Amino acid sequence: MGLRCSRFPLSHPRRCPPVPTPPRTPRPRPTARPVPARRGRRVAAVARPRWGMRMATTLSVLVLGAGGIGHAVVTSLDTGITRVDPFKDMKNRPQAGHGMNVLVVGTDGREKVSEEERRAYRLGGEPCHCTDTVMLVHISEDRDRASVVSLPRDSYAEMPEHVDETTGERHQAHPVKLNAAYAEGGPGLTVRTVESMTGVKIDHYLEVDFTSFMKTVDAVGGVEICTARPMRDTHTGLDLAAGTHELTGGQALQYVRSRHVDGASDLGRMERQQRFLAALIDRTTTGGVLLNPVRFRQVATTMLGSVRADRGFGTDQMLALAKGMRGFTPASSEFVSVPVGDVAFEVEGIGSTVKWDAPKAQQLFQALREDRPLTVPKGAEARADASAEAGGRPEAAATSGPKAVEVAPKAVRVQVYNGTRINGLGRRVDDALRATGFDTTRAPRTADGPPLRRTLVEYDPRWDRSAKSLAAALPGAELRAVRGQGGTLRVTAGLDYRAVTPVRVEEPKTGRFEAVTGDRVVCP
Repeated sequence: MGLRCSRFPLSHPRRCPPVPTPPRTPRPRPTARPVPARRGRRVAAVARPRWGMRMATTLSVLVLGAGGIGHAVVTSLDTGITRVDPFKDMKNRPQAGHGMNVLVVGTDGREKVSEEERRAYRLGGEPCHCTDTVMLVHISEDRDRASVVSLPRDSYAEMPEHVDETTGERHQAHPVKLNAAYAEGGPGLTVRTVESMTGVKIDHYLEVDFTSFMKTVDAVGGVEICTARPMRDTHTGLDLAAGTHELTGGQALQYVRSRHVDGASDLGRMERQQRFLAALIDRTTTGGVLLNPVRFRQVATTMLGSVRADRGFGTDQMLALAKGMRGFTPASSEFVSVPVGDVAFEVEGIGSTVKWDAPKAQQLFQALREDRPLTVPKGAEARADASAEAGGRPEAAATSGPKAVEVAPKAVRVQVYNGTRINGLGRRVDDALRATGFDTTRAPRTADGPPLRRTLVEYDPRWDRSAKSLAAALPGAELRAVRGQGGTLRVTAGLDYRAVTPVRVEEPKTGRFEAVTGDRVVCP
């Protein structure tokens, strides 16, 4: 199967070859096992270090709760959550909208990390006792969609009047960076500040840390990440070759923390964090966790061991989510960052802050309040495609030129076989596919058995999207799933072969908020 590995918004996908993968946390060793590029299914800015890992941990709790597990199991999990009361004495709150809004914050928590892990994953220094992650997660009223909005920790914010939890000093309303709310007033002031900035009423509060993140990744069996080029960051110790990697908890921590990989800094880190979160949802929903009560309990217990939540988020809420979110898939999630107007807005006494684009941000939060999707609905895409085929709008009706496919041809590895007695047919097919952009082996082979009438495309089910792109270039070809075949697709040219149809990668439809569904940001 081909790999979509370019920087978000995925306009230039590249193939990820198999690469060695380091071992499990917390005992990093130099040896590694190869990891093939995988997965046919897909499940999704300016930010500071680690919102992705915190969000991944917590949103997975919600996803795991959708597995239909019994009341007794969920009840036992509920007892392991540490409780806080972020809504105490809150007044003048926004009007409730539709659906459920969960504020997810990530705290440093490195004081809970072992010395071995500190050394292995470059986690030295003192914990900041602040939030380095602030996410707003909206679960739709019909439980068919989860919208994840990242709020940069350095966002310019107006802190409401409050009493400093550390010093006991009363503060008047004043400008700050968003992450200062937790340091000055804990969960309660954080909720008040976010509600004031967004106009969205928060229903539940969840807080996670480093330890929970690493243990969660290991509990689900690691998370697969694709990189189009080598990634190295001397600050975090991240060192990944180009290709596909099965990351352990500690390695995943390095991946989502790294901001010195390229010149994109926090922007690049945001993209990697989105990819990681989407990949974790993909692993959780397709890796058998939800269908195995024993494994579900193990994973969920690990997750909830370091989670703090409001008193209202308990057994009943988990079961309600479980009932409504059965069938939740990576494509059910969508990711977006709050629109930013100025990434270096100077404030006296505070320094450089991130200033939101107020009009666009308010449109985004209005969509959340009204429970509207942030991405283009798939039905709308289908109607637009149908309109084009039927001769709808002139600009949409143009059907000449390469056929649009989901996975770029250069991300699809192909081995060609000649299934006929026609001399040179294998070479002709290989050359034609390569000319169209497919990554062929350039070494066609002769197939065994009698002549094949119909061209055949064989593929591992995990690479089904790549197979569809290849089949689009070979109209009339038969598609056949072969479990365990791996990431290289096999084309056996038959007597019906005439020519290769040009194809091109389809640009993702992000909608006006530049949101993207999670199935567009994982390994294809």
